[in-house]
Formats: sequence, C-alpha cells, structure tokens
Amino acid sequence: MSKSLYLECNTGISGDMAVASLLDLGADQQELNRMLDSIRAMKLGGFTTKISHVEKSGIGACDFDVILDTKNPDHDMNYLYGHEHMPANVTASHDGHMHAEGHMHAEMHGRDEGHTQGHMHFHEGEDGGHIHTHHHRSFKDIQEIIAKAEMTESARATALKIFTAVAKAEAFVHGKDINEVQFHEVGALDSIVDVLSAAVCYDSIVRANGIEDTIITKVVDGTGTVRCQHGVIPVPVPAVVKIAEFENLPLAVSDRKGEFVTPTGAAFAAAVKTKENLPERFHILKTGIGAGKREYVIPGLVRAMIIESIE
Repeated sequence: MSKSLYLECNTGISGDMAVASLLDLGADQQELNRMLDSIRAMKLGGFTTKISHVEKSGIGACDFDVILDTKNPDHDMNYLYGHEHMPANVTASHDGHMHAEGHMHAEMHGRDEGHTQGHMHFHEGEDGGHIHTHHHRSFKDIQEIIAKAEMTESARATALKIFTAVAKAEAFVHGKDINEVQFHEVGALDSIVDVLSAAVCYDSIVRANGIEDTIITKVVDGTGTVRCQHGVIPVPVPAVVKIAEFENLPLAVSDRKGEFVTPTGAAFAAAVKTKENLPERFHILKTGIGAGKREYVIPGLVRAMIIESIE
C-alpha cells in the first residue's frame, strides 16, 4: 500500500499556510532552523520566525509567522480592501497590518493577518549581478540565495521550482523577460523565507514518511478585487491565474469575497503536486493543519494528510 501526501486547499493556500501545515504534520524543525540560520548569515535583512498554536472557528492549527525588522507598509487591510469599503466578512488584524507572505508578483499581497503577504512588487531595471541588500532583488539574486541556503538538494530543487513558477508568471503578466523583473525588497525577504521553509518542510515530510505522491485536487480562491502598488486588480490575481495556466494547477473559484490563494501558495502547490485525484478508499495516518492570518467568516486552513490507499 502506497503512502501519499494529500494537501487540502479548499479555503486557499499561501506560503506560510503551507509551512504551518507541514510543521503540524511533523516536519523536522531542526532542519528548518539550520536553513533559517543560513539565510540570516547572508545578511539579507533582519527577521525572526514564530511557530505557535492558534484557533480558527474552534479548530486548532499551527501558525508560521515571519516577522521582519522593517515593517511593510503595503499589508494593511484598509489598503488591500479599502477601495471597496472593506468586505463585511473581513477584519483587520490586531495591529491593523497584514503580515503575510506577499505576492511574489508585480505586487505581492499581504499574506494574512500575521505576516506580510503584501504584493511582492516586481520592478523592471537594475542589473541583478549580486544579492542586493537594498531595494530590489532579481531572479538571479533569488537563485544565488537558494544556492547558498543550507538544505538538501531535493529541497533546493523544490524551492527553485517554486520561485521559477512565480517569476515566469510575473514576467508574462508584465510583458518582461524573466531576467528583467525585480523583486521589491520590502516584503520579499519574508517571501524568500516562506518559500525556502516550505521546500525544507515538504522535503522533510516526504523523506521521513516514504511519500510516493502529492495529491492536490484543487486550490480554491475567492472573488472581488484587491489593491496593489499598481492599482486595483481582480481576484484571482493575474499571477495566480498564470501559474494555474502554465503549471496545470487545478483552480476553483468560490463566491466568497477575498483573496485566498497567493502566488507563492499557488506556486508551491504546482511545484509539489504529482496527482489530482484521491484514491477511492484510503486510511488517514496523520493530519497537520496550517492557519492563514486573514480573518474571514470561513477561516483559511490548509490540511496536510498522510494517507495510505486501500487496495
């Protein structure tokens, strides 16, 4: 009987939600910490991480939060949704900010209430000959960071696959070559940490449990609009749409207002998915739940399950 990892994304997915679900499932935190220390050693900017237990609609879940030393001004709920007078089912976080993984796209949205998902604005120009410690990072810079990070080669390959999917989508959306777009630094560091953390945690789960396939039947987004640096854009946001198109990711759209799938979340799902259909019958061996940070009527949760098919 084969073991598979089933990622249920019926209420969305973002980078931090993916990390949290895998940590709750039992990913090796020592491996994660070694990778995080290697990023800190690169002097890309100050950050801390926090792993905690939270409740969403009475459901216990894990939360993974990347806290930057420099605040990102683009992750405020009023900024993201103020243009439509804040949906009735959306509330700001306790500090008024949306710390989230950020859309790694010409803009990177605020992530959900705890971290900064804000749009990871891609800007054109600037040669990416080295890892920038100031305003922007190119795709080449990101590749150098991945190459220097302490992780297994399989985790490194996953991280590169995730970033490549986002960069390809963003480049297409903005009509640029993949090497011409730039990642806006404010908000980019937390996205880098999220993506590399997701890759390390995923690799840890696969190796420790003998996982043969990763099943994602669909990722479910919302509707409406959200504000980014370049203006108001539709949900699903353009980068998510292009990732779904380019990477053959099964996307579903609910009638709930709000952005539930971020480009980083979509790219992670696309990078790890090997199957789209569940076996007819299976045993659930273990479950992990990762929480989103935005406050909606229906909470954002990713459920990661190790399942074993029943012949």
